[in-house]
Amino acid sequence: MSAFVPLVHAGLLVGLALVCLVDRRLARACLAFIGFALMMALAWWHLGAPWLGLAEALFGALFTGLALLHALGTWSREPGPPSHDHFLRRRRQVPIRLLVAVAWAILVAMGVGLLLGTGVVELLAEGRRRPLLPAGLAIMTLGAWAFATHTHLLRRLLAFNLLGSGIFLLLAGLAGARAEVQALILVGLVVAWLGTLLGAVLIRRLHALESRVTLVAEDEPGGGE
Repeated sequence: MSAFVPLVHAGLLVGLALVCLVDRRLARACLAFIGFALMMALAWWHLGAPWLGLAEALFGALFTGLALLHALGTWSREPGPPSHDHFLRRRRQVPIRLLVAVAWAILVAMGVGLLLGTGVVELLAEGRRRPLLPAGLAIMTLGAWAFATHTHLLRRLLAFNLLGSGIFLLLAGLAGARAEVQALILVGLVVAWLGTLLGAVLIRRLHALESRVTLVAEDEPGGGE
């Protein structure tokens, strides 16, 4: 039973990440990300890093979640960006970008396998950390795919945060909750939050000035499908 719980936890992380990146209702996608960050906090707690779990809950769920909802104009009296994401790159570009994301994930997986095969990482005998490796790899792949496929800037912010979380999971799965690993992840959480806050402000500003939420004009309705 104890070995089953980490598998369920990892599956929930991947499932919530997928919802963040495919749900067309951006408000629901942002709420799913908040749930994802809380599950990440629980993962750090299970790994014996309660302070990192607290930092994840604050910077990942609360602060980053508020920044994402601010980008949608949730609390603003002024009309915010559209809450429904219907922006996609041209369909002929999607398979190529998906192949690039998968190829990148395969290269990362080969690197992890090489580390395990040469015995560099010996602490992986701890069963509760093993599911973090495939979960982190899957979330990284989803984040890279979404960042390359979607053009809505808020969706890209979600993909950016999920990509970083996948890297954190992979790092924790390989090295555990060592002090230096916790410090590195904590710095990453703060940087990701600041980047998300800046991105949210820029999205609101771009929409106020030009009434759009993408950087390329042909990706607007009628040009990106």
